[in-house]
Amino acid sequence: MDKQPLFWAANLKLLRTRQKISQQHLSDLLGLNRNKITAQESGKTRNPRMEDLVLISGYFKIDIDLLVKTDLSQLPEGQLMELEAGNKIDLTGRHIRILPITVDNSNEENMEFVPARAKAGYRSGFSDPSFIAGLPKFTLPDLPRGKTIRMFPISGDSMEPIPDGSHIIAQYLQDWSHLKNNTACVLVLKGGEEEIVFKVVGNHIKKNGTLSLHSLNSQYETTVVNIDEVLEIWTFIGYLSKQLPELN
Repeated sequence: MDKQPLFWAANLKLLRTRQKISQQHLSDLLGLNRNKITAQESGKTRNPRMEDLVLISGYFKIDIDLLVKTDLSQLPEGQLMELEAGNKIDLTGRHIRILPITVDNSNEENMEFVPARAKAGYRSGFSDPSFIAGLPKFTLPDLPRGKTIRMFPISGDSMEPIPDGSHIIAQYLQDWSHLKNNTACVLVLKGGEEEIVFKVVGNHIKKNGTLSLHSLNSQYETTVVNIDEVLEIWTFIGYLSKQLPELN
């Protein structure tokens, strides 16, 4: 198993320099020897004492786990400023999300279909039980049992050869940190012109809190979104279409 890269030294230097204070000043503030700060920033101290980790984490108001495992230099400025202000940001994708569902008369979870007419309102209604209850229901054979499944409309040619107007069947992903690289997904986004997108997703959550979105159509460029711009992730199961894929 590959070793998890550690960013403690680089992050300590980054946060100190962003505050425009010297190593001596930081050591005075923390009550530590300056040589200890120098050694930690240079990476010479590979296993800092837990007392030092707690002290430095408390001073910068950032969790130890983030200071050790996340390359803070790769975060967008807005996220970094939020962290420095002491605000909690979900950079792991493990934030607990409440997903409204409906069940049938047998107490089995329904599979909901988001029709094109409801697509524009999904972003504001995805967490509203009454909105979800009003969505049409569907059933198909051979779909995973005991999972939360929905069907979403897609438009445009960015995912050709999957035709424009197809419907993507996808399974809800609760823990985004478990998303495998290059997984086709439906994403519900907070902003932008498109509320619901279907892309092949690269997972960079542990590294810098982002996802890269790739189109199957090579004419479209890859885009990157921060995970705080994402509301839901659904992993691809299959699709329905009234058209045959175009043949080369």
